[in-house]
Amino acid sequence: MNKRVIILLLLISILMIVLSGCGNQNQTEQTQTSSENLLETETDWETILKEAEGQTVNFHMWGGDERYNRYIDEFIAPKLKESTGVVLNRVAIQDTKDVMNKLNNEKSANKTDGTVDIIWINGENFKLAKENELLWGSFASQLPNVNQYVDINAPDIQFDFGQNTEGYEVPWGKAQFVFIYDESNITHPPTSFEELGEWMEENPGKFTYPAPPDFTGSAFVRQALYETTGGYEQYLEPVNDIEQDFTPLWNYLNEIEPNLWRNGETYPESLAKLDQLFSSGEVWMTMAYDPGKASSHIEQGLFPDTTRTFVLDGGTISNTHYLSIPYNSNHQAGAMVAINYLLSPEAQLAKMDPEHWGEGMALDPSKLDDVDQKKLEELDLGIATLPAEQLAEFKVPEIPANYVKVLEEGWFEYVAKR
Repeated sequence: MNKRVIILLLLISILMIVLSGCGNQNQTEQTQTSSENLLETETDWETILKEAEGQTVNFHMWGGDERYNRYIDEFIAPKLKESTGVVLNRVAIQDTKDVMNKLNNEKSANKTDGTVDIIWINGENFKLAKENELLWGSFASQLPNVNQYVDINAPDIQFDFGQNTEGYEVPWGKAQFVFIYDESNITHPPTSFEELGEWMEENPGKFTYPAPPDFTGSAFVRQALYETTGGYEQYLEPVNDIEQDFTPLWNYLNEIEPNLWRNGETYPESLAKLDQLFSSGEVWMTMAYDPGKASSHIEQGLFPDTTRTFVLDGGTISNTHYLSIPYNSNHQAGAMVAINYLLSPEAQLAKMDPEHWGEGMALDPSKLDDVDQKKLEELDLGIATLPAEQLAEFKVPEIPANYVKVLEEGWFEYVAKR
């Protein structure tokens, strides 16, 4: 082969590489443009559905409760795929903070092809994600089911631990802190933290709580804060510099410690561990940020039939939890379609059923049609679930997000290390 032919072939090869690179660049730019267009109000839902079809969406969520896992894997995922062609892949995590750290690292490395498409999120994690620009954008108004069924301006939906959601996340469910007990061992459950302390003195070793930063353990500490320091009202406004004196809280938690399970020398590392202790009868109470959990666990044979729930006379903390899309999700259209289905009456009513989850829905009941309202009225929430009216009567708001880390660090410093 002569030199001219070789040179010509080399030139052709170089030209093909250059053209290929340009094509990839154009494709990347088109994908990016498409991603940005999805947030524009003029992008119709049919366009989003078409782009989403065939996408596999990675849903990162806490995997510590088998009810939640089965609900996603056995109910949501098959129906979503059948109706939209979107494949939902549940990725179990232990703590949402781990996902926040992953996204922060990817942001620092300018990684645009992330593997997280949907996050189950609220509170401090949402605050951090929003402040560090880890979320994709304000997508809530693009979802038909949000527009049709959600009262997006309701204070308990618009504000997440004091943070304005601004459409960066959409509500997935509502929860309220409850105590769970076995009525075969406890005839009259305590109605305050003072009575709880007295009960522990009479029944040493039969109560404990998960060590923060476990979500429910942290909620227990926040619940104790309200009662030991004079109520929740003083904490409602977010502040940059927290100067309150939490000494009464630390004093109370230290006073009850000798009467806790194993004399308070160790704490369950998770709510799942505490539930195991309750199920085996080693402790006589557990707790949940989920009023329907006890009924669901009875249904599944995990808790005894004599399990019941109670709330305190001073009220128990309630909040809304949300779904959001990371800034570098590869499948924003699929994520939007999946979240939209998770907010459908079908999915939300199934989620309320104790056989699936047993949690309060994020939809406004008055916005449901007559058929779905009748289904809601006929839904059996279970023998251990308190009536919605009672829960509403004893509901108090969550503390702003910037208190959470301070309280968790304070617990470790003034209780765990003491």
